[in-house]
Amino acid sequence: MSVSVALLQLDVSSAETPDSRVARVLNMIPQAAANAEFLVLPELWHVGAFDLESIKNHAQSIDGPLSRQLSAAARAQGIWLHAGSIAERDSQGDLFNTSLLFAPNGELVASYRKIHLFGFATGERSVMSPGTQLVQRLTPLGFTGLSTCYDLRFPELYRALAIGGAESMLVTSGWPSARIEQWAVLLRARAIENQCWMIACNEVGLQDSPSGPVLLGGRSAVVDPSGQVVVEGGSEEGLIFASVDVSLVSALRESFPVLGDITRTTYFEA
Repeated sequence: MSVSVALLQLDVSSAETPDSRVARVLNMIPQAAANAEFLVLPELWHVGAFDLESIKNHAQSIDGPLSRQLSAAARAQGIWLHAGSIAERDSQGDLFNTSLLFAPNGELVASYRKIHLFGFATGERSVMSPGTQLVQRLTPLGFTGLSTCYDLRFPELYRALAIGGAESMLVTSGWPSARIEQWAVLLRARAIENQCWMIACNEVGLQDSPSGPVLLGGRSAVVDPSGQVVVEGGSEEGLIFASVDVSLVSALRESFPVLGDITRTTYFEA
């Protein structure tokens, strides 16, 4: 059985305030819900993935106002909502890049703190703490793993999720246009090597960063378990729709059982 999926490829230009963007996105969700059962938003869309000052100034708790608004939107529309990621501030004041997944009844069924923080010494890791736990949940997309942007460069994360049973991987992202071809290649590679669906929502727009403006690259995509691109967005804001047949995963894994040849052998001597 196929699942209708929508990706909201959002313009996160810094000229728009976080409050205005949140209001705009909440107004866009019903449009997506009219044509999809499962909606995915991009990374840190309310503040901007590269805008460290906005991240610090607008972070909130995982049960804060933004989370409650997104929960209410999922419930009102009766959809699965991967709400992208938010800038989370925990009770100790530490910041995290945290993805939120809501069920159609509005329940927060999963949250994932981004493990691999981008920007080296001056980027995310200068203001945020990394997560430590892999996260996957059973959804209409089968067993579904959560991941965020820079995670895409670390195949071991996706392999661990696949070994754990993941059939679909959600990627929420703020990937820049300067490296957008790498984004496209990595999405296909992760799909091929794990024989899973890759469902990836990226941002567009011009965003502030400590080193100057960053142009986001778009090209949100859905890639099937054989590595074929089912749909891909361009460089403008918009909704991108696809149909995801989860049964293709088990069919491919049975007919071409490459995952069964994963070895526990140590390839290099200590």
